[in-house]
Amino acid sequence: MKIGSLHLKHKLLLAPMAGITDLACRLIMRPFGIGLAFSEMVSANGLVLGGEATKDLLISVPEDRPLGIQLFGENPEILAEACRRIEEHCDVIDINMGCPVKKVVRSGAGSALLKIPARAAGIVAAMRKATSRPLTVKIRAGWDQACINFLEIAHIAEQEGADAVTLHPRTRSQGFSGCADWTLIATLKQQIKIPVIGSGDVFTPRDALRMLEETGCDAVMLGRGCYGNPWLAGQILDLLGGKVPHAPTTQERCEIALLHMDTFLRHNSERKTVLDMRKHLCWYARGLSGAAQFRAAVNKVEQLEELRSVVKQFFRNAEPPAEVS
Repeated sequence: MKIGSLHLKHKLLLAPMAGITDLACRLIMRPFGIGLAFSEMVSANGLVLGGEATKDLLISVPEDRPLGIQLFGENPEILAEACRRIEEHCDVIDINMGCPVKKVVRSGAGSALLKIPARAAGIVAAMRKATSRPLTVKIRAGWDQACINFLEIAHIAEQEGADAVTLHPRTRSQGFSGCADWTLIATLKQQIKIPVIGSGDVFTPRDALRMLEETGCDAVMLGRGCYGNPWLAGQILDLLGGKVPHAPTTQERCEIALLHMDTFLRHNSERKTVLDMRKHLCWYARGLSGAAQFRAAVNKVEQLEELRSVVKQFFRNAEPPAEVS
């Protein structure tokens, strides 16, 4: 897999996910076979005009490469300046034209840009001029069923110098409801020359294999399927290599959950670690017996050592998981 001048070892990418793909999450995911990991989306306005909180999203370490940083915004000049400020911190820059969140859309960013192709063109052009880094664009199928214009936006991205396009084939109005229409990814692959990255509804190894086979996309972007499941990437690679993928044991789940927590702690306070890791720990327990009771207990814990104790006790007593389907 190649994006511009960047060669990737694997065709599996970790999606930019707000509140999820922080440094600790990326470091946990990488050894399982992620070719390129993206940061949480970063506000260009916050980066150029704001304070330290936005810059915290750029925190990385040498082993966190190759790294993509995703920007969102509506002003071409500010986005261009943001590119100049971040290019030394990453290997790929992505522009978010797909986020459906109301707060983002109200500002004219994210999927709101799908409604204004001329502005989308100006943004890609300005960012292309501002950086020599590979530039990608992440889009949705369109604003709603009456405005399915992913082909128009993708052609604009290609014409203005983008090196790849990621398509999540749902509309903005769908959010994450319904099913992602992978036929749109196949259509896009046939219509543009730059690489197409498929996104949406990849929850099992066979989902990824099917997406590659049915759409012809150049790479698969993993998102919600990785919640508490960094093994998904390795399972996909096993399947692609003709091997039988296996589910992690409860002991393996426990070890990675604790490693995730300790990795997060290295870059954050104990209080923030407890609060932010709650959701991840609940995802690591998903599908195991007693998971509901574990979630209830975890969300009441206030101290780090108590949290470790609750995690160890739960996984010690949980029944082994089923094999990968």
